[in-house]
Amino acid sequence: MAAETTDTTGTAGTADGGGNGRWAPGDQILWRYRGNGRPGTGGGIHICRPVTVVEDTAELLAVWMAPGTDCVKPLLADGTPVHREPLATRYTKPRTTAVTRWYGTGVLKLARPGDPWSVWLFWDLDWRFRNWYVNLEEPLARWAGGVDSEDHFLDIAVYPDRSWEWKDEDEFAQARHAGLMTDDQAGRVRAAGHAAVELIEAWGPPFTAGWERWRPDPAWPVPALPDDWDRTPARVGT
Repeated sequence: MAAETTDTTGTAGTADGGGNGRWAPGDQILWRYRGNGRPGTGGGIHICRPVTVVEDTAELLAVWMAPGTDCVKPLLADGTPVHREPLATRYTKPRTTAVTRWYGTGVLKLARPGDPWSVWLFWDLDWRFRNWYVNLEEPLARWAGGVDSEDHFLDIAVYPDRSWEWKDEDEFAQARHAGLMTDDQAGRVRAAGHAAVELIEAWGPPFTAGWERWRPDPAWPVPALPDDWDRTPARVGT
């Protein structure tokens, strides 16, 4: 259940899920994405974001990515930022990774076990709620240090007036053209998107759960990016 006030129940630290396989509020974990079979990546981890656990239950994992967090993101091997590369060659040129700092407002991420998407919340600098963002992706795989997934390019923006729109359809189409997903995979992603739209139009959780009123504990430190951010998990679960 979403909190309307600051959560002060947890302490920061590296978590292993605890004895019950769950993290406590304030634990620090990694939220990572594998590459989509792009040249030069080998499908390894290419996005890594240290986050703080807000809530971890059998029904929901909620985490906070704080402003000022050092994160790993992909870029082209020649140093060009991915978003500045023309779409026609964005998914065919070799890539590497770089560590950059997340500026601006933080992001609250919500994921239900087994869902092929996570829902992110964005605010303006004055904490005026901006929108939800449905990020279509592989269901999260849990491991001792965090969760792993694979992004599916296609997304949905959802606004406080209950309107919504597809996002990044051009990138989704180009990824298919570049061979980063088969027609069957693309069909499953589109079906997942339509399932998410049904949830949006029914206006169920998390859109009715009050998370837009949540605020982070000001005592939480900004999580550090570990040197072994791309390590292979010792165990993986759901």
